[in-house]
Amino acid sequence: MQLPEITLPKVELPFDIPVLLHPSVDHFVIALPVVILLLELMNLVMKKKAVSGVSIFLIVLTIIASVGAYFTGLVDGKEAYPALTEAAKEALAHHKLLGTYLMLASGVVLFFKLLSMITGKRIIRVLYILILIAFVAGIFEQGEHGGELVYKYGMNVEQVKVLDDELFDLKEELEEATAKTEVPTESEKTEVVDLPTPTQSVKTPVETTPIETLPEAVNTDVQEVIVPAVQEKVEALQVEGMPEEMVQPEIATH
Repeated sequence: MQLPEITLPKVELPFDIPVLLHPSVDHFVIALPVVILLLELMNLVMKKKAVSGVSIFLIVLTIIASVGAYFTGLVDGKEAYPALTEAAKEALAHHKLLGTYLMLASGVVLFFKLLSMITGKRIIRVLYILILIAFVAGIFEQGEHGGELVYKYGMNVEQVKVLDDELFDLKEELEEATAKTEVPTESEKTEVVDLPTPTQSVKTPVETTPIETLPEAVNTDVQEVIVPAVQEKVEALQVEGMPEEMVQPEIATH
C-alpha cells in the first residue's frame, strides 16, 4: 500500500551524526516494541501496575530510538544516494516515508497507553493493544525493507562503493579510447600511398632463361640482338679503363 507523502520540517542538529550509525539504532527500534507487546499481553492476565510502569518507560525509549533512527537514516541515505540505482533510490524513498510514519506512530502508542491507564476503560485498552500490534508489524516491515537496501542494492556497503568507483573509471577510459579510435589525430593519420591505376602498367621482374638453354632458332635471334650490345659495352669499358700512355722521360747520354 502506497502511503501518502508526508514532509517534516527540517531540523538542524547542533552536532554531526556519524555515518553508519543507523543500523545500530535500528536494533533498539525493532526489539523494544516486541518486548512492550509481550509485557502488555502478559499484563492482561497479571494486571500489575509495575508492569504498566515498565511498559511506559520502554515506550519512551522506543520514541527516542525512533527519532534517532530517523536522523541517522537521513545521514546514511544522503551518503549512499549518489551510488544507488534508480530502483534503489525508489526503495530508499519508500523506506524513509515509512520510517517517518513509524516515528510519529511511536508517539501515538504512548498517547493511547497513557489514555488506557487514566480512563481504565476496557475498550481503550483493547484499542491500545491493536495499535501496538500494528506498530510492531510496521517495524518488522521497515526492517525487511532496510535489509533489502543493504543486501539487494548494496546501500552503505563500502566494497560496493569501491567497485562502483572502479566501474566508473573503466567506463571513462573506454569512452576516451573509443573517441580516439573514431577521430584520429594528425599524428595518427597514415600517409596515403598512390597505387597504380588500372591504366598504368606495373613493371614486374621477369625471370629470364639462360641463352644456352633456349632452342637453336631462338638462340640465334637472341645472339644477333644481345651480342653486339654486349660487345659495345665491353669496348666502352676497355676504353674507359685503359690507362693513359706513359711518356718515358728522355735521359741525356754523354
